[in-house]
Amino acid sequence: MKIALAKQMHEIDKSAIEDYGLPELSLMESAGHRVYSVVRKALGDNVDKKSVCILAGSGNNGGDALTAARYLSNMGARVKIFMLGDKDRRTASLNVQMKILRGMGVELQQLESDRAWERVQVTLRFSDAVVDGILGTGFNGQLRPSALRLIRLVNAAKKVTIAIDIPSGVAADTGEVGETAIQADCTVALALPKIGHYICPGASYVGKLYVANIGLPADLLKDEIHQTLVDNELALTFLPERPKDSHKGTCGKILVVAGSRGMTGAASLAAMSAMKVGAGLVTLAVPESLNPIYEMKLTEVMTAPLDEVKQGIIGGDKASEKILDLAEKADAILMGPGLGRERETQALVKKIVAEVDKPLILDADAIYPFNGNADELKACKQIPILTPHLGELSALLNIPVEKLRPALIPEVRRAAQEFRAIIVAKCEVTVVGYPNGEIFISAMGNSAMASGGCGDVLAGAIAGLMKQTPFAPLTGVWLQGMAGGFAESLKSEGLIASDVMEYLPAAIKRLRELGYKNS
Repeated sequence: MKIALAKQMHEIDKSAIEDYGLPELSLMESAGHRVYSVVRKALGDNVDKKSVCILAGSGNNGGDALTAARYLSNMGARVKIFMLGDKDRRTASLNVQMKILRGMGVELQQLESDRAWERVQVTLRFSDAVVDGILGTGFNGQLRPSALRLIRLVNAAKKVTIAIDIPSGVAADTGEVGETAIQADCTVALALPKIGHYICPGASYVGKLYVANIGLPADLLKDEIHQTLVDNELALTFLPERPKDSHKGTCGKILVVAGSRGMTGAASLAAMSAMKVGAGLVTLAVPESLNPIYEMKLTEVMTAPLDEVKQGIIGGDKASEKILDLAEKADAILMGPGLGRERETQALVKKIVAEVDKPLILDADAIYPFNGNADELKACKQIPILTPHLGELSALLNIPVEKLRPALIPEVRRAAQEFRAIIVAKCEVTVVGYPNGEIFISAMGNSAMASGGCGDVLAGAIAGLMKQTPFAPLTGVWLQGMAGGFAESLKSEGLIASDVMEYLPAAIKRLRELGYKNS
């Protein structure tokens, strides 16, 4: 499923009306009915004699709300409608909906007088549900005082709240929120989801997200949209069936360069995660003095001791030469988990990145040497895959986190194109950017996965998939998210990274089952 920017959605609506001849009122009718259906579901499939407060702005988002109000009224709900915004800026379609409701004898009140504001407060207090049609996807910036006042009243009432397209106060393209936004229980995204549904802080206001088909021509929902949701439907295309004649040499020989004194766990998680997603052979190259720990800790993973510049820290020519020798036999190389940031280690990373001619995944401490100098990544002989969390990406691009977050999608896109890399950016969602400008967003993770080592699991999973699928970054993201869901269902926020790792095979099994159901 594609994810639209507000401008793209506006252009799609415009094209549907002007090029396909689809009346705007027809789209509004479909949107309003979809909203009505979600309101009905939220109220237990029975709206008869239920009190519903409808809040409508002066745009077509308000028109969608009024259309839903008509369906609710026809089904026996007691609807109270309050209008906000400039009367002179009401759209033609909104005015049509107002005329229909007045013809039905439904009262519409403009929020202008003190008495009207008192009425909306009383109505909210005794409502069973609230429909938010105040602003929609056109909002960006700061709320006007009247909208801010109304949103605060809605949130204080704590009623079941259904937002149309996006909660009022959330910027559709960034997820930014100013002073506040509607705290929705459900959000009905019209035609396509928006970026603000997934990026915090906006994502925390969305509640349960429903994506409503409102009858737009399907071709319009595909063309020129370069953001895609990593959902189950897309995941079915990721991982081909393993051939019957497979053996350990054909399923991926992975070299993991990781670990340092005090951070042995990161290397173990990464190496074992590569095994858990089906890699045939995994070799873990580690500081020589730590090698006995890994020999005892890991059974299926092979180890290779590397020369140290100090105890538990790799660096120097001998270590880099051995890594390059090991890389010759590998199908992919992962560097970084727990590797450390000593000057000699950073120099080693840069040497390997410039000289190795194999698929390369850089995580954590292998990204650090390029902070503020991301141009040097262009020296890679193949397109590298970088797996930074938001702080690491901030340092790499030299953009403060508070500025990076609202610009995450364009910045990941720019970085992937400019540095000729695949960027797997980790925050409350995972954003994957490709050098061709395509962006993929996965919302499969959960807050319980905010635990040390989960990033090492993801990096290892991506590495372990490199020989098995051309979509290793996206497949790894989906599998880790699914595994995290399994772990969270049993462990809640007590899950640890190894729990996620242990569920990777179950995630592969689930992916196969989804394929069987759709075959």
